[in-house]
Amino acid sequence: MEALRILQSLPENSTPPEISRHVHRAVREITGNPDPYLQAKAESTQKALALLPRLRAILAEADDPLETAVRLSIAGNIMDFGPNPQFDLWEVVERILEQPLAINDLEALRKRLLNVQWLLYLADNAGETVFDRLLIETLKPKVVYVVKSGPVLNDATYEDAVAAGIDQVAEVVDNGTQITGTIIDLCSPEFQARFRQAELIISKGMGNYETLSTVKGPIFHLMQVKCPVIGLDVGAPQGSVVVKQGLIAG
Repeated sequence: MEALRILQSLPENSTPPEISRHVHRAVREITGNPDPYLQAKAESTQKALALLPRLRAILAEADDPLETAVRLSIAGNIMDFGPNPQFDLWEVVERILEQPLAINDLEALRKRLLNVQWLLYLADNAGETVFDRLLIETLKPKVVYVVKSGPVLNDATYEDAVAAGIDQVAEVVDNGTQITGTIIDLCSPEFQARFRQAELIISKGMGNYETLSTVKGPIFHLMQVKCPVIGLDVGAPQGSVVVKQGLIAG
């Protein structure tokens, strides 16, 4: 009933991340549990860490380490307890390594990486963080890895990033919100400043795409298309693998 009341109170054009912000806050308040997905997030991270030696072996043998690392990072995007609560992680890895990119702006990303000193990396889910670590280790620019300031669904927090070892390869910061995706106006002033200054932004997952697809900047979206609504917007069918450059400022 509370969820229905929240839905009725929000503007019709509210995005799923904006809606989930209020719904998940209500869940935390009603249950008295500040992090309902805590155990599930820890299990996701451990499951991903168990695959790390096999993933490193794949990357070590890759003809194109950047493309392989990007694909592995996107494979980790399946670890989403919203639209995709059930999945075979290794099966997803094998599929993503072979599946053609429905939207392929990888070469534009590759060129951008050659000309930047640092980049923002907008995290999505816990567990997926392990796959992000592999990509970060492949990149030459300094990486600032951005997580949520507190629990929401299974989105990565600072603790989740550290559990995946991200702090060993990047600077870990939070965006000042407990919202799936990245709603710039609601983020902390410190994050907003970093966002404006960033030479390159890697945006992981559908929540970040939903909240940043109309934002101009040096953004590249890495994700699996896990619902038909996003598929229509991005221009690729559900199940697709996407490396998509965002709107160019100017």
